[in-house]
Amino acid sequence: MIAFQDKEVRRIWHKDEWYFSVIDIIAILTESDNPRRYWSDLKRKLREKEGFELYDKIVQLKLQSPDEKKYLTDCANTKSLFRIIQSIPSKKAEPFKLWLARVGYERVQEIEDPELGQDRIKKYYELKGYPKSWIDKRLRGISIRQELTDEWRNRKVEENREFAILTNEISQATFGMNVKEYKKHKSIKKENLRDHMSDWELIFTMIGEKATTDITKERNSQGFTECKSSAKDGGETAKEARQSVEKGLGKSTISKGNFLPKKKSRKELR
Repeated sequence: MIAFQDKEVRRIWHKDEWYFSVIDIIAILTESDNPRRYWSDLKRKLREKEGFELYDKIVQLKLQSPDEKKYLTDCANTKSLFRIIQSIPSKKAEPFKLWLARVGYERVQEIEDPELGQDRIKKYYELKGYPKSWIDKRLRGISIRQELTDEWRNRKVEENREFAILTNEISQATFGMNVKEYKKHKSIKKENLRDHMSDWELIFTMIGEKATTDITKERNSQGFTECKSSAKDGGETAKEARQSVEKGLGKSTISKGNFLPKKKSRKELR
């Protein structure tokens, strides 16, 4: 995921090029309350009035949604997006085209030097105002998470529903809450839970996922059922670490805090 003027755009590397979520882009350019409806109407217009054949331009690819599950989503490459953007009256159209050209070039650079990818993510969080120490932990957590999901993928775990269940097993064992409950605890809804964790919460999340990866490898867990048992035990390992730290601190490390923008008071809005 990347950002255009602080608005998130989902993307995926497919057939040697970037494909972007059309809905995300529609939402940014139109500021519509219902970008899906806008896209539905625009598709009809492109097909009927402008002869733009979408069947070979739009591809449905699995992208992560706010509930952290992956769903088939209308995606388009840079060339097709340029054509779509031309049909949307928006003052942001030209800046967005320049942005698209730049992010496409960045991917080529990242393939040649993978560290540039981490630099890009780091910059994204810096622009959102996260402290450097937190960003370092978040980046490390991303790496550990990718290692774990690679293991699950190679052990015949289904990427969408079963990944979510296993993640919940780790969270439940580590913190006593699944992902949905944890989001409610932090008063967030669509946002990524990890983007709203404190330093300690990120650390224990990493311990749980790293422990799960190593336990999975050591046991050679195969399939969903065996990986579920390893995930629970990995989370229990993190729970023990959390409880040990909390005993020393004399307080809980589970926070209700989040990184949502502060709401302005009525006085400030006057």
